[in-house]
Amino acid sequence: MKKKKQRNIIIAVVVVVALVLIGWLSFGKKGSNDSAKSETVTVGVVGATKAERAIWKSVAQTAKKKYNVTVKIKNFSDYNQPNSALKSGDLDLNAFQHYNFLNNWNKANKGNLVAIGKTYIAPIRLYSLKYKSLKALPKGATIAIPNDATNEARALLVLKNAGLLTLKGTSATKLYSVADIKSNPKNFKIKEVATEQAARVLKSVDAAVVNNDYANPAGLGDKQTIYVEPINKDSFQWINIIVANKKDKNKQAYKDVVKAYQTAKTKKLYKKYYGTKQEAAWDAKF
Repeated sequence: MKKKKQRNIIIAVVVVVALVLIGWLSFGKKGSNDSAKSETVTVGVVGATKAERAIWKSVAQTAKKKYNVTVKIKNFSDYNQPNSALKSGDLDLNAFQHYNFLNNWNKANKGNLVAIGKTYIAPIRLYSLKYKSLKALPKGATIAIPNDATNEARALLVLKNAGLLTLKGTSATKLYSVADIKSNPKNFKIKEVATEQAARVLKSVDAAVVNNDYANPAGLGDKQTIYVEPINKDSFQWINIIVANKKDKNKQAYKDVVKAYQTAKTKKLYKKYYGTKQEAAWDAKF
């Protein structure tokens, strides 16, 4: 009887020790996973405005709360720095450019950077101080467009989508010029001007495609707009993106930052700060 009692005590002690050991190992394992998952991701941006800082603050809060990822923003003063910093490893991601800019930068700098998520598109517009609609534009009207290669191509695609002219070919990435105009039924006069002058010449022409960087300071808005660039295959290359080094494109923490950005909350912030001038592009269909 005494031996049986001693055996039961020994069994009980063994069970208790085993349970304690299992609990300790489970706690240690959980702590290890949490620690491994917790990461800091530095994202490069350019000329961050109050609105952009507010958006990234919201993204950082979501990333931390849902994915245990700490997002830090590094602001640059010009468009050449963030890609170089990303390529060299000084950044984890950047978010300041569209597909067209990235493709050209990679070609010029032998880069290997890739888009891992779409953010937004800021549609450019056709403005007029004389007419209220496209239909009101008379035959032979003069339309000003920016003369730098990228903005000229984009402006011509806007005019094409507006039904004002047609272009040679159907490439979604070609940088069209006025030499690529195939048909111009109303004989519009396409006037190439310096990008920064497009808003200024609006008073002396019938309409103008103005880059957003210059339209906003010039006070051009919905009242002067007669056409807005649509989100379709022609505008795909102007969609802004979150970019990583190719070798890191599948890193989970980076994917989590993209998910933290692509939310209904971010869309609400777009509307709050930009109205109709900036639209979410991550769920657009092409």
